[in-house]
Amino acid sequence: MKVHFIGIGGIGLSALARFLKYDGHEVCGSDMKSSPITKELEKEGIKVSCPQDSKNITDDLDLVIYSAAVTDENPELIEARLQQIRTLSRKEALPIILGDKKNYCVAGAHGKSTTTAILASILESSALIGAISKDFGSNFRYVNDLVAFEADESDASFLLSNPYCSIVTNAEPEHMEYYHYDLDKFYGAYETFIDLAQKKVLNGEDKDIKKLKIKDATYLYPSVDIKNLSYLLKDGEPFTKFELKDLGYFEVWGFGYHIAVDASLAILAALNELEIDEIRENLANYKGIKKRFDVVQKNEKMAIIDDYAHHPTEIDATMKSVELYDNLTNMNKRIVIWQPHKYSRTNDNLEGFKKCFRRCDELVILPIWTVAGEQKIEIDFEKEFEYYNPIFADSLKTSKGKIELIKDGKIIHEYSEGIILGVGAGDITYQLRH
Repeated sequence: MKVHFIGIGGIGLSALARFLKYDGHEVCGSDMKSSPITKELEKEGIKVSCPQDSKNITDDLDLVIYSAAVTDENPELIEARLQQIRTLSRKEALPIILGDKKNYCVAGAHGKSTTTAILASILESSALIGAISKDFGSNFRYVNDLVAFEADESDASFLLSNPYCSIVTNAEPEHMEYYHYDLDKFYGAYETFIDLAQKKVLNGEDKDIKKLKIKDATYLYPSVDIKNLSYLLKDGEPFTKFELKDLGYFEVWGFGYHIAVDASLAILAALNELEIDEIRENLANYKGIKKRFDVVQKNEKMAIIDDYAHHPTEIDATMKSVELYDNLTNMNKRIVIWQPHKYSRTNDNLEGFKKCFRRCDELVILPIWTVAGEQKIEIDFEKEFEYYNPIFADSLKTSKGKIELIKDGKIIHEYSEGIILGVGAGDITYQLRH
């Protein structure tokens, strides 16, 4: 088929586009503007048009796939429907892309990108991830019909992912606006996703997974199954070492108890395919993923860390990793720069956000990163976060050895010492890297 992707620059949709190309289809796409992802796609031979325009929809297209961010007013979507070309949302396209594959599908509110990337490294399989794996330098890899897939619960699309093995890191309620704030509907979607699979690997101690009615699963009980944790730096890189059940010791890139949990879930799932010694050896291929405790700059006095954490639970876990890193590097100062993500998420989790930064010495708050069409909610950040006495800035300017905070076009503060952690799912990742 000839397939056009509207919103091809997104981390999830770009992976699907790459996968279809390697599966033998002709692929093109468009986005609102050029980005590092669209430039990479063009290098790989995928034509990308920016900005979006009705003329990009040609009559030789067999299928148009569009991202969740695309609205009915999008000119390309309108043109495709006028030409009666088959149009599918990303969610609706999953059965076409994954329908005949052996899929190891990872879901959960937190940790699913990391677990999927670890699993892809262990299995040496094809991969579709919502992040860039440093193992193979992409959010995508095509090897064979064995696939490690990051399954998305935010729009219930994980129900269309055809899982051979369902892996669930946790089932904390998130994206509740999609489920109309109905917990029964939310938990029911997880139950269906898990029951679709022949094999099931679940974090048995997660308080929300405990609420699900599941039969015939392999459970991980971290408090008893993961023992003897230790943390070490190897050539400046962070590693977690742990013992899992009666399977011996493992070392995985990254810091923290949550990393050991994610790796353990991947290891238990991989036992369906590989012997334990091969799993232990292949685990060494995993080198982390971009935007997850990603040390983007480091010298003797300062480390800049970029992390995608945008929910209080994730930020709290990342802060614990920063604490471990500080203990091993003795930088003795922890600055957090937070870019809130979406009005609805910030407001729904406000009490959690007010607590999750407690391990930092200084807090910087950037403007909320919003999405198109989102309803604005008034939040008094100065009052709600007064405990931290935060600095409010409009943006950052990063150069070698320092970060400058910009407010009203002027530099209001500068950092050149300590651990500087940037958290958020917006453009903060680019601000930290420029």
